[in-house]
Amino acid sequence: MNVEAIGSLCLILLATAIAGHFSARLNFPPVIGQLLIGVIVGPAVLNWIHPGNFVEIFSEVGVVILMFIGGLESDLGLLKKYLAPSLLVAVAGMIFPIVGAYLVGHFFGLDQMENMFLGVIFAATSVSISVEVLKNMRQLDTPEGTTILGAAVVDDVLSIIVLSVLVSLAGNKLNSGDQMSLGLSLLLQVGFFILLFVISRWCVPQLMSLGAKWLVPVSETVMALILCLGAAYLAEKVGLSSAIGAFFAGLAIGQTDFRKEIDRQIEPVGYAVFIPVFFVSVGLNMTFTGLVADFWLFFTLTIVGIVTKWLGAGLGAGIAKFNFKSSSMIGAGMISRGEMALIIAQLGFNAHLLSVDNYSAVIGAIVVTTLCAPFILRAEIKRV
Repeated sequence: MNVEAIGSLCLILLATAIAGHFSARLNFPPVIGQLLIGVIVGPAVLNWIHPGNFVEIFSEVGVVILMFIGGLESDLGLLKKYLAPSLLVAVAGMIFPIVGAYLVGHFFGLDQMENMFLGVIFAATSVSISVEVLKNMRQLDTPEGTTILGAAVVDDVLSIIVLSVLVSLAGNKLNSGDQMSLGLSLLLQVGFFILLFVISRWCVPQLMSLGAKWLVPVSETVMALILCLGAAYLAEKVGLSSAIGAFFAGLAIGQTDFRKEIDRQIEPVGYAVFIPVFFVSVGLNMTFTGLVADFWLFFTLTIVGIVTKWLGAGLGAGIAKFNFKSSSMIGAGMISRGEMALIIAQLGFNAHLLSVDNYSAVIGAIVVTTLCAPFILRAEIKRV
C-alpha cells in the first residue's frame, strides 16, 4: 500500500465516522452517510478517491466480514423454520425484476442477450446493507429478518447460476480468461455446498476448540477468520459469491459455544476499517457523465428495479402467509442490489453481455436503488 492509499484510507475513515455520526443523530442508519460519502469523495463530485486495487481489496474483505457477522448472529432454528418462505420470497423476487428489466431493455432497443442480462443484474439482492439496517433496528432475528437473510442467500445462488447459463449461451469468457462448462460449474457448486455442510456439521466445533488452545492472542478469532476467509475463497473458486461462503461460515460458528466471544471480537475488526470502505466503494461507482446521455434508461431501470423487487418479494412473502405489513417489510429488505449486482454487472461486462454505452446507466441504477433501500426498509420496519 503506497502513501496515497494510506491517505485515502485516513480520509475514508474520518469522513465515514463523521457521516455515520450525523446519520445516527438524524435517526437514519449510519450506512446512509457512508454510502453518500462514497458519492461525494468519488468521481461524481470531488474526485478525491477513485475505485482501485486498494479500495477493491478492502471492500471485498468488508463484504466478507459483514456477511460473516450476519451469519454469526442468525438464528439457525429460525432459518430452518422459515426456509420455505425464504425460497418463495427469493423466486418471486427474481421473476418480477427479470421480466421488468428485460422489458425496459427491449423498450430502449437493447439486443436480446443484453436484455436478459439486465434481468439477471436486477434480480440480484445484496443483503449486506439490509443486514446493517436490521441489526441497528434489532430485527435480524425476527421471522421477517430471518426470511430476508435466507431469501438473499437463495437469490445469490440462483443469480450466479442464471449468469452462468447466459455466459455459456453467449459463448464468452469470464474475467478469469477460461470458460468453464456449465455442467462442471454447477457440479462444483453442488460439491461446495456438500463440503460446506459436512465441515459445518462435524469439523467447525472441533476446529474452534483447537483454535482456543493456540498460544496466540485472540486465538479463537484467528481461527474464526481462517474459516470465514477459507469458505469465502472456496465459494469464489467455484463461481459463487464470496459472501455466500462467509455467511455460512458465520452460521456454522454461530452454533458453537464460541458465538458470543467471536461476535464481540470480530465486529471491531470489520467496523473499524473494512466495512466503511465497502460502503464507500458502492458510492464511488457513481459517475454523472454517462448518466446524462442515458438518463431515461437509468431512471427507468431505477424505478423498475425498486418496484419489481419490492412487489415480487413481497408477493412471495404473502404466499408464505406473512401478513401485509410483514410482506411489505420483507419485500423492502430485498430491494438493495449493492455489491452482488455490481459484481454480476462487472462479470457480464467482461463477458460482453453488457455494452460500454449502457454501463454507466446500469451502475447508476444499482447505486441509487442501493441508496434508497435502507430508507424504504427502515420505514417499513416502523410500520410492522
